Amino acid sequence: MVPDLSDLIGSFLTYVTRVRGYSEATATTYATALHQMEPQCAWYEEEGRWVLDIMPWRLTIRSLSKRSIHAKLTAVRSFVRYLNDHADLTVHALGIETIKTPQTLPKPLEEHAIAEVMECATPEERLMIGMLYGLGLRISELAALRLEWIDGAWIQILGKGNKVRQLPLLPHLQELIASYRELHHPQTYLFEHDGMPLTSAQLRYRLSKRFRAHGIHATPHQLRHSFATHLLAHGARIADVSELLGHTSMATTQIYTQLASVKKREEYMGAHPLAGAQFIMNDEK
Repeated sequence: MVPDLSDLIGSFLTYVTRVRGYSEATATTYATALHQMEPQCAWYEEEGRWVLDIMPWRLTIRSLSKRSIHAKLTAVRSFVRYLNDHADLTVHALGIETIKTPQTLPKPLEEHAIAEVMECATPEERLMIGMLYGLGLRISELAALRLEWIDGAWIQILGKGNKVRQLPLLPHLQELIASYRELHHPQTYLFEHDGMPLTSAQLRYRLSKRFRAHGIHATPHQLRHSFATHLLAHGARIADVSELLGHTSMATTQIYTQLASVKKREEYMGAHPLAGAQFIMNDEK
């Protein structure tokens, strides 16, 4: 009997959200790619194993950007890995070879810009910005943050893959949390409405709206980028930053060291007296 591919995709999407703890955005990306792929692929048995041939679908997405194609293929590869490891199937995939994508550096926000926005923000917005920038959280981690995980000067974060990390709370953040709780009286989650946590999309909208009011295009992930870049620029050890971010590999954190170096060069070039000087070379005395 041929295993139903639609059912397998459904099981996989449940697995990545409930078991692996993938973010809402990642789960949506995976679901979109797999539901697009399903009606255009070939799924059959051959020599005692199941074959998933996505070449017909891959031809239809070849006009997309390299980054989009890479993201879709990543979803399919994760799905195939799940089938082999958890669905009691032996699956061989055709056409899932990856493509190289250009690596782009994240763009951090200026320190003074974040400070200016926080100064004019509401208590709720100020705490949202402070948690993302002060702790380097992912927006999904902030949305899922329960009050019981806040313990004095420490906070527990449930990250990707349900991995837990303990982060120190800056005194300023402790004050923001105390003031916010006194004003809004949340019951279960730090940010909630009618007992339910605000979603990542709701938090993202509120933050983006606040920054737009100051003429700044900013995303929650940029605040996480800024957290890492500014720490490294001020001398923090990369191993410590990697642990604070919840990265499984320090190699993932390396991109921020490149960005910090670029920032330092820009500051040097703009600050040194010789940077803007015009010199006329001549031999006259």
